[in-house]
Amino acid sequence: MRSGMSNKLLATIFNVGKDSIRRAVATVRKNLMQTFVPKHLGFNHISREKLIENHTRPLAQTLFGNEFNPAILVIDGTYIYIQKSGQFQFQRRTFNMHKHRPLVKPMVFVSTPGYFVSVMGPYLADIKNNDANILKHIIASDNEQNKSWLQKDDVVIVDRGFRDSIDLLEKLGIQTEMPSFLKKCQSQFTTEESNTSRLITKIRWVVESANGRIKIWVFFNHVMPNSQKPYIGEYLRIVCSICNKYFKPLSSGDPQEDQLLGCKMIYLSKSSSWCKIDAASVDFPSITEEDHRNLTLGVYQIKLAKSYVAEHVTENNNFEVLVHKQENNLICAKMQSRHVSARAYLLWIQYDEVTVLGWLCKCRAGARIVGMCAHVSAVIWYLGYARFLNIPYCSGDDWTKYLTDARNMPDPEIIDESDDSDCIEE
Repeated sequence: MRSGMSNKLLATIFNVGKDSIRRAVATVRKNLMQTFVPKHLGFNHISREKLIENHTRPLAQTLFGNEFNPAILVIDGTYIYIQKSGQFQFQRRTFNMHKHRPLVKPMVFVSTPGYFVSVMGPYLADIKNNDANILKHIIASDNEQNKSWLQKDDVVIVDRGFRDSIDLLEKLGIQTEMPSFLKKCQSQFTTEESNTSRLITKIRWVVESANGRIKIWVFFNHVMPNSQKPYIGEYLRIVCSICNKYFKPLSSGDPQEDQLLGCKMIYLSKSSSWCKIDAASVDFPSITEEDHRNLTLGVYQIKLAKSYVAEHVTENNNFEVLVHKQENNLICAKMQSRHVSARAYLLWIQYDEVTVLGWLCKCRAGARIVGMCAHVSAVIWYLGYARFLNIPYCSGDDWTKYLTDARNMPDPEIIDESDDSDCIEE
């Protein structure tokens, strides 16, 4: 399995027949499944208390633990590619629309340092055998008494593919952690959603590495021939047992550093560094036109300022910016591109009581300090000059009022001309 050699090549190396190689491999496989695997893999081979004590990262306990000191598991599926089958029904049930090839799906349960707790399956790979349905089947079948092994308030970390099984886990009292979804018409996660997702991915990566550790066995990197399909699950369990017995943990660090990192991440996730306020309440220094021109080193960016500001000032004359809570003299703003509707640029401006100290914009020319781009110039023009003098922001007439916008037209009513019963009666 480590080298991925075929039986034919092994027979040549050891100067024996292929049948002898086949019998030797079958004998070793059966013996390992009976004597070795049960001691190193499966929910029955390790108690919940030993897993918490010996195979749980302090970082994970800091991020997701509670007063009950829960067991924390990370779950994900992996793929084992198989040869096409002449049995058409089996071929349909193992063809995966995501990978566009036939495969089977084992479900892997690992602890936070990458210790294999159990491997379930392999399962079929059609649309009905998605991650959520596989997890539901594992819980319902309870082959390894996993329902009694998991206790209330234990934590299971999953990806978004398990979203339809969240309700079942919560009914069992299991706490689930899953990255956030973008809501309808939402183009960006909120600060809280992004921070929470980062805490999850900081721990969830270990299951991806555990799946990668399986694939270093060349046997599983090859397309599995039809003759080996009945034994895929056994080979997987043997490999994972060997990893548990002889391989180092995927994540092993200083427990004190783990705890400090966890505390830092929790602190940062609960304290939003940026808050949205009206620009009128920003204590921005007042500047003159000459000061502004000295910053831009020209007049072109100043001429564009009115048009940029006019698009961002609301009907109540509010101009919203983000202010950094821990740095009193740092603001962030988002400016709409004047050319592309789907594009906006983030920019940052640092200042003191007297003048503007520095700036940066995400546009193509926004990193320059010999002058500045029009986006930064517009924000400085509004905050430091226009709002103090009540200068009108509109740069000209709104010509769109003379044209018709087809987007605002209601959907046409569809008349079913086939129903002419009224006409017949008349």
